Amino acid sequence: MEHKNIYQLVLAGVLCAIGLVVPMVMPKVIIGPMSFTLGAHVAIFLAMFISPKVAAAVCLGTTMGFFVTTPLIIAARSATHIIFALVGALIIRRYPNIMESFVAGIGLNLGLAVLHALGEVLVVAPFFFSGYMFTPEQLSNGFIMSVIVLVGAGTVLHSVMDCSISVLLWKFVRAAVPSIKLIRG
Repeated sequence: MEHKNIYQLVLAGVLCAIGLVVPMVMPKVIIGPMSFTLGAHVAIFLAMFISPKVAAAVCLGTTMGFFVTTPLIIAARSATHIIFALVGALIIRRYPNIMESFVAGIGLNLGLAVLHALGEVLVVAPFFFSGYMFTPEQLSNGFIMSVIVLVGAGTVLHSVMDCSISVLLWKFVRAAVPSIKLIRG
């Protein structure tokens, strides 16, 4: 049991590091007020496949990193990741083979993407209404376009892409490191 906890702690640390480095090195698409960094959520999704504890630790670790290195609105958005990550990790713990089924996997991916987007929209909305960190042009585009479409729908698309990448990576990791099954939980 202690080895399992140590392995999970080490994996959480490695995934936190990956979660902080990926946004620094991967290409970004910025469509104000939203920015999309391919792979930015991969470490969180991989953590979900391991356990709820690892998912929570990676979310908290990456959020702390974002509060130190990015504007408040981005760090606050990253804080919401703990919601979809814990929900996803709990579902995966209950149904460990859910991602093996195409239909169930797509359903989970879309469901988590909507939850992910809802969290980010709820965080960004007060910034929009206060005018803080939004340009006059973004404010003139209105709430629907700036927050619901760009942040909400954009996050759904971004989340689905990152989850899909993570599922592929997880399949390779499971095949390459058979002992990974022993530390899940």
